[in-house]
Amino acid sequence: MNFSHLIQINDPSKPEIPPLSREQLWNGLVARAEKPKYFVFGLDECQILERGPTTLTRQLRFGNVLVRDRVTFEPQTQVQYEIESSKDMPGGRLLMRIEEPQPEQFFLRFDYQLDVAHAIDVDYYNEFRKSAYVEADIDTVRAIRELAAEGLL
Repeated sequence: MNFSHLIQINDPSKPEIPPLSREQLWNGLVARAEKPKYFVFGLDECQILERGPTTLTRQLRFGNVLVRDRVTFEPQTQVQYEIESSKDMPGGRLLMRIEEPQPEQFFLRFDYQLDVAHAIDVDYYNEFRKSAYVEADIDTVRAIRELAAEGLL
């Protein structure tokens, strides 16, 4: 399954919504990778197993389900999550990219690739997945805005 969507961050037609700087947006994406419990619903625990200059290897626990992934940072631009395939989770990739079509007009692009080609009723479940991903991504932006408003980014 491949799925991509955009969320507008700064909208000049909505001055009541405080704009975010690239730095705030970037720091929010880093916080999502390093402290995902604030961002990811249902996450019980996150252990960072390995840390490099631009990567993290993590293990996430959702009840009895363990998910391992590798996070790669391209500073001020994008964060990529590569999910390892397991008996509980198909492998896949999530790319979160900051886009700026005009100065200070930021969007976040969420690009999903999930290996579910052999699953039963794949088309039926993919529609639910897409809807859940969009809602989770909206929640990510909401959490970034909250952290920015509290001066934590």
